Amino acid sequence: MTTGMRRRTATTAMALMTAGTLGLGLTAPAASAANGPCYDGRCKTTVSKGKTIKVNSKKFGFGKFKTDSVSSRSVKFSVRTSHYYLNGSTSPGGTVKFNNLKIWVKSVKGGKANIQLFPTKY
Repeated sequence: MTTGMRRRTATTAMALMTAGTLGLGLTAPAASAANGPCYDGRCKTTVSKGKTIKVNSKKFGFGKFKTDSVSSRSVKFSVRTSHYYLNGSTSPGGTVKFNNLKIWVKSVKGGKANIQLFPTKY
């Protein structure tokens, strides 16, 4: 290993240690995973009637949303907080948006909907 290579390796290791110490994203996935795979508003999952998904309340203005019903023609979702109640529905291929979280219903089959979440700019 040459001196230049050792220096780059040491610099990279120091940068990673500093980022971890300052909390610059190295510990974020673990925190997000503890709250569920959709907590950051980016995931693909399958839902059926009654399924609740946790999301980051500071980022989206609510901490979870619920799947109220799933049929071949429509999927209905709702959000309830201490201050308001929102609901929305869409057919397969459409989207529902609550604050700055978009829910895309990719497909529906057998009482289950494949959805994908996207954070959006408000």
